[in-house]
Amino acid sequence: MGAWSHEPFGNDQACDWAAELAESSGFTIIEKAFDQVIADQHEEFIDADAACEAHAAAEVLAQILGQGTENLDFLEDMGGWIEKLAAQPAAALIQKALNALNILTQENSELNELWQESGNYAEWTQNIDALKGILKSRL
Repeated sequence: MGAWSHEPFGNDQACDWAAELAESSGFTIIEKAFDQVIADQHEEFIDADAACEAHAAAEVLAQILGQGTENLDFLEDMGGWIEKLAAQPAAALIQKALNALNILTQENSELNELWQESGNYAEWTQNIDALKGILKSRL
């Protein structure tokens, strides 16, 4: 994983995922990112790439709801993609996002382990907590 920031889109995997999202419509790709992490939560480890995608998906969901944690202007298609959405996310999707964010900091999360080793763990967990706060406030 090439990372340059603790923010949700501060890594190569999340930016690749954003390109996939930009070619879609609706919430399917976002939900798929959450579902992968949730499905793997009891495995020996949760893949860092899947975790990066879930973190990015939670940021997009927060942006859709009007309050993200990161300026996504550098992702050229993201603003237009959000504007094209015909509906707001359902409460069930927001709850999935919260579940996925909780899983990202589990002991068996490869991404959690990588951030613990990085020296920027506090900033990363603060971002996770900020996203949880935003999403909880919309339930």
